[in-house]
Amino acid sequence: MKIYRRISTWIMLGITVVIPLLFTIAFVLLTEDNNANNWEAMMLESQVLFLLITIFAVVKSSETVAGEFSRGTIKLLLIRPWSRSAILLSKFISIILFALLFTVVSFAVTWLANVVAFGYTANPANLISDQSPLAGGSPWAYALRYYLDEFITLVVVVTFGFMLSAAFRSSGLAIGLSLFLLFSGTMISGLLSLTDKAWVKYVLFPHLGLSTYLNGGTPVPNHPTTYAFSLGVLAVYFVIFNVISWTVFTKRDVSA
Repeated sequence: MKIYRRISTWIMLGITVVIPLLFTIAFVLLTEDNNANNWEAMMLESQVLFLLITIFAVVKSSETVAGEFSRGTIKLLLIRPWSRSAILLSKFISIILFALLFTVVSFAVTWLANVVAFGYTANPANLISDQSPLAGGSPWAYALRYYLDEFITLVVVVTFGFMLSAAFRSSGLAIGLSLFLLFSGTMISGLLSLTDKAWVKYVLFPHLGLSTYLNGGTPVPNHPTTYAFSLGVLAVYFVIFNVISWTVFTKRDVSA
């Protein structure tokens, strides 16, 4: 209720709808040779949209707990007949559902807009790389796998922001550190690829690029890993972030 009764949420959703429409119109106006197809345009737009959706979800996750403390409404929650664990879990689930809603809307809008603009292409020639594990497959499988990979990454970043929201009373600090994790991941992964240390493949940052596997690559070129290994690393960090969130929130003194 607190998420969807705020005008900011609907502004965010409106931006998620308008951005792909503007990009599609720009593609139509700028593409004179008519070589573009709906799938390629959709994937380009999806890269921008996932960045926006991640930022929106991080903002919501970072303020969902810290905001209760800054507004002084946390006591109104804790006097209710629910445990702190139940309150924290409900907030986390609401943020994940928020991110899922925006992801589904993004997929639907980008696909429909580009089908209307370019028509439906059953077998696009340049969409899937020959090195991809999905080479020769359906563009639907490729697009859905891309969205799944990006959503998993989104959930991990959002969980990190949620942890900071529970650990600190400042939503600004939680938002700032979460966005740092999001934007610095590629740069840090590049630096880590320069070393031959074995522990590099257990660092979180490189594995946030799950979609790298779609084109036959790996998150850290000099340290070959598998898709399953990256999922395992992300799962471990996901559990750690949630354990920290639960521990801090359930033990925090709110008498002040």
